[in-house]
Amino acid sequence: MGIGTKKMAKSIAASPDESFSGRLMSWPERIKSYYNDVRTEMKRVTSPSFKEVQATTSVVIITVFLFGLYFWGVDTVIGRAIDWVLRTLSHRG
Repeated sequence: MGIGTKKMAKSIAASPDESFSGRLMSWPERIKSYYNDVRTEMKRVTSPSFKEVQATTSVVIITVFLFGLYFWGVDTVIGRAIDWVLRTLSHRG
């Protein structure tokens, strides 16, 4: 866990020995600390370039197509095997 994450977790979590009124009084400070941590993390966020979006979209489309072909093939083989078993069992009866 990173230092920032630990700090954020500590600012949100109250220790079990604190009283209810102590936790209630510290609530605004904990919320302020949480939002400051969120603001700091959001400054580190970067958006991907258009070229990166195109590349990852292409990878996703190709992967979906390949998985579709794979599952179609597996479905066909299993379906034919089940048909064969059912036909074989129905002729013996």
